[in-house]
Formats: sequence, C-alpha cells, structure tokens
Amino acid sequence: MRVVQDFLNQRAVKVIVGGSYSLPNWYDPGGKLRTFACRTTRVSPFRMIVEVPVVGKVGDRLTSYFRDFGKFEGSISDTMERSFLLELEMTRERREKLSDMLTWIEKKQQNPAVLELRKDARFVPPVPHSTLTLADGTIHPCFIIDCSVSGVAVSSAVQPPVGVPLAVGACVGRVVRLLPNGIAVKFVEKQTVRDLDRLVARTVPVAAARIEAGLPEPVVAMSAVMV
Repeated sequence: MRVVQDFLNQRAVKVIVGGSYSLPNWYDPGGKLRTFACRTTRVSPFRMIVEVPVVGKVGDRLTSYFRDFGKFEGSISDTMERSFLLELEMTRERREKLSDMLTWIEKKQQNPAVLELRKDARFVPPVPHSTLTLADGTIHPCFIIDCSVSGVAVSSAVQPPVGVPLAVGACVGRVVRLLPNGIAVKFVEKQTVRDLDRLVARTVPVAAARIEAGLPEPVVAMSAVMV
C-alpha cells in the first residue's frame, strides 16, 4: 500500500473510464487468454488506479485497453482490495499526449456548463462491485460493466454458460449472452432505476445473498473447477 499512498499524494486526475485487461496465466477452457472488464478511478501520465474483478499480483505484466485512452502496456506495482496500481509503459510522445488529454478532462470536470449525457437504457453504477450467486449456492465476486432495469453485464473469474440461472447481488436472472470480457444477465423481473444500486451494486454476506436471491442451500462440493 506504500506505493499507492505515494500515488495518492501525487498530482493526478480522478476520472472513470471503462476498459478491459488480460492477466498472465488466466485462460478459458478453450485455452484462450481471458479478458476482464475494468474501470479507472485515478490517472496520471505515469500510472493509474484500476478497479477490477481479478486483482492479479505485484509484478504481473498486462495489456489493457480503455475507451478514451487506447491500449496500454504496463505492470502492477501495488494491489488493494478489488483494484491495482498500474505502471504505464509508453514512449515520451505518448505520455505527453496522455498528459494533454488528462488536462482537458480535468478542465471539463471543473466546468459546470458541461453536462455528460447518458442513455436512460444503460448506466454505470457508482459502486462497481457485487456478487454472483449460482444455483448451487456458491458465491463469487464480480465487477459490474453496466446495467439497466432489465439486466446487467458483469465480469468475473467464473464465466457461467448461457442459460444458467443466477443472482447478481439480490436480483435473480439468467445468463443470456457471453461477452468478450464477461456475461450478460437478464433479470427475471424488471427493476426500477431507484432500486438498482441497492439490489445489484453491492457485496452482501454469503448467507444473506443466498436468502435474498431465493436460492437453495449449497450442496457440499467434492471438487473445484478451475477456469
């Protein structure tokens, strides 16, 4: 945490930008490198804090891509619960361009006349972490990519196949689509925008999540499946 604390004392821009990343030695059943969703919270021309579903280890080298910034190569210099500090590796010219972009973003954030328009259909919750509760009662942490009143897209270390029933937070649904960096879940019942943050974007104790989701008690597992 010392490296993170040093970064928090340095000049940087608090900006939320969605993206994706891949870690070494994380493969799907077909042998393809897994891709996970992520989101920045604080960025400088040299490093950034990224919220993630799978943290990785200090020293891991990874490739990441962010919608507004593009592709980055780098390595993890420090880890926290559900996030890591990424050291950015780039040319001097690229670093200067990133610095200019961050300056523009910071000025935009300070201008009250600039309003960010979002579609009503889908939005990114302020709290990006939640839980996946599977039908066998097992619970896994997950990262919310975006959500709507009818469903949610999440990224997790596990990737249930299409058709599997589960709960995201306290909302019961079914996997309807596999995404490059996660899964899309359709809720059994539509939610209200007011209730989404309370029901979906949160982490609750295992027993409470199972009860709220209306799922059965877990069956004692004889083995673990690695993905």
